[in-house]
Amino acid sequence: MKPQLAQQAKTVGDVAPGPFASFVRFVVCGGGIGVLSSGAVALLAGTMPWAVANAVITVASTVLCTELHALFTFGTGKRAGWRQHWQSAGSATAAYAVTSLAVLILHLVQASPGMLTEQVVYLSASGLAGIGRFLVLRLFVFAGGRDGGQDQDRDRAFVRKAAAARRRVVPVPTRLPNRVLTPAAFAVGS
Repeated sequence: MKPQLAQQAKTVGDVAPGPFASFVRFVVCGGGIGVLSSGAVALLAGTMPWAVANAVITVASTVLCTELHALFTFGTGKRAGWRQHWQSAGSATAAYAVTSLAVLILHLVQASPGMLTEQVVYLSASGLAGIGRFLVLRLFVFAGGRDGGQDQDRDRAFVRKAAAARRRVVPVPTRLPNRVLTPAAFAVGS
């Protein structure tokens, strides 16, 4: 009898992660690369102008994140192609524009905001832009590599249900059933 640790893991089909698992992976990958990128910009800025260092690291981190999102976050089973890279870069540019606009509006409303206020505005806009970017990547950029569009239909239904549910109170059970909960179990009305 072989020890269980010596046996290789077996996969059962190519199943893409659900919306919740994908979102957690998106936050981990994007957040991890973001933290590493901020350190890399600081190091690289010692050898060149900060704006150039930021641009170089932004391009490199966007390419790396797109590959990670294709392989890990959204489970397409293949590397990202040129189309995914350009669409991902477009969504990153839109997110950059949203955060820049938020900080610009803050400075128009308040001439000298404190650092804490500026960070709250920036991080709030960044969080909202990140959610929007996740939805664009999940529903459009990386949707074609999964099971023939059925996953895409399920994701769009999930987004519609979540949007409808945000205005109503949902009772939360105090006792969970003795089974594994899937992201679909958290969808309101399913």
